[in-house]
Amino acid sequence: MGGEGAARRGMLAPVLANLALGVPAVVPLYLAWWTLTEYLPMDCHSTADLSRPDLGDCDFHTLDHSTAVLFLLVVTGVLLLGAVFVVDAVLPPKARRGTWLRSAALVPVPFALLLALAYNTG
Repeated sequence: MGGEGAARRGMLAPVLANLALGVPAVVPLYLAWWTLTEYLPMDCHSTADLSRPDLGDCDFHTLDHSTAVLFLLVVTGVLLLGAVFVVDAVLPPKARRGTWLRSAALVPVPFALLLALAYNTG
């Protein structure tokens, strides 16, 4: 029984570290969500497309923000991936690296919770 408790305690650090990484990961995950739900479904992707009469779904507001959002998505996404790589692949000892890498799946949990809360309230 002592092995089971030690294994549970051994999982606590990777789980907490990856959930903590998930808090700042809300920014690139939200930007990716915005890109997939707002920008990509549009019929136009440049201001030249705004004059075409055959387009039904073209929002200037979304188009206006797309450059900044995509730039921030790349910058924050690279920083997040670097942080996850360092925390889960570089810092843990070799014997525990698999546990840390498996717990990296918990990084999007804070974003998923916030998204679920947003849809439940609105």
